[in-house]
Amino acid sequence: MGDVDRWMSVGTSLAPDSYEAAREAAQAALTGHDPTLLLVFAGIGHDPYRIADALRAAAPGVPVLGCSTHGEINPGGPYDGSVVVTALGGSGFSVSTTAVPEISGRQRDAGAEAARCAADVADRPHRVLLLLTDGLARDQEMVIRGVYGVLGASVPLFGGAAGDGWRMSGTFQLHGTDVFTNGVVAACIGSDAPIAIGIDHGWRPAGEPLVVTRSGDGRVQELDDEPALDAYLDRLGAPEEVYRDDVALRHYVLSRPLGVQRRSGIEIRNMSTAVDVDGRTIGGGGNLSLGALAFAMEGDEESVVTASGRACRSAIEQLEGCTPVGLLTLSCAACRAVLGDDGVLKEGARIAEEAGAIPYAGFYTYGEIARTRGINGFHNQTMVVLAFG
Repeated sequence: MGDVDRWMSVGTSLAPDSYEAAREAAQAALTGHDPTLLLVFAGIGHDPYRIADALRAAAPGVPVLGCSTHGEINPGGPYDGSVVVTALGGSGFSVSTTAVPEISGRQRDAGAEAARCAADVADRPHRVLLLLTDGLARDQEMVIRGVYGVLGASVPLFGGAAGDGWRMSGTFQLHGTDVFTNGVVAACIGSDAPIAIGIDHGWRPAGEPLVVTRSGDGRVQELDDEPALDAYLDRLGAPEEVYRDDVALRHYVLSRPLGVQRRSGIEIRNMSTAVDVDGRTIGGGGNLSLGALAFAMEGDEESVVTASGRACRSAIEQLEGCTPVGLLTLSCAACRAVLGDDGVLKEGARIAEEAGAIPYAGFYTYGEIARTRGINGFHNQTMVVLAFG
């Protein structure tokens, strides 16, 4: 459990009934005194309203935040279609939450609105803003820029974009008993002990960088003044059929994302969710600025699983000897597709190995949020880990 003034605990249920699953998971998670926040990650097949009702009954008055997933991460899993509840509590935590509906077309304003909950959290030496967004909304970076416009670099950001099991028809976000399908829900968490974020991916550059010479609306039209898709595939030395076949292209680029050069390293963008053979553009919902340096990237099961372990270890080590009371572990739906069933089990085993006796929970996202410095912080095909000391 960790320090008596701070605790985190995780409960999971595979019950098919949404109310019963949420009730069981909450009952297992509520193991300590003074619960401060409930986080719920649930398969898209569950009824979010019944989940919300069950959590309100299990922990009256405790703030609830959550979303749908592309699979749930926890010590017994990973699972599909489960309900995972994480409880934070004790006198060493304080929380302020908010929800912002209808974010499409106003992502930056939505991020700014979500960030304002930080002003209401009780003053403590360490803080983090947790964000759960609609994974089908484009330009997720603009949400982060809106947050940055309010908070600057003073508060690290962590979270993920909700999934819907590749249905691509609609995700959900939860705030208390309210349910959203195109929203951002947020919690500013204050802690008496350190909070650390680990970020890692298993992708390596294939050749020299490319310059973004035309982009917009979450897509790149040109790289090095050439049609973006062709420049990207040329850099990878792709086989001929990939240039002209949607199915072959989608399969090929899944394990070959695009990397964007940042001061802190290379951020990853998934290319597989919005292939465009006819228009010769590339993109997957994230925006790449004009003039940015981009790399065609490569990787495999071993490199992805290894990176997941490194992200967990990095978050724990940054606490500098403070034993974590818990970890939040978010990976990417596209990474899961690359790994396959056996690889996902290996990734789960690696997370469990790094966590040891530390409770952990998370989900497979449609994009990961992790920012510790600078204005950027949206990722794809990356493992991000939040460690509570």
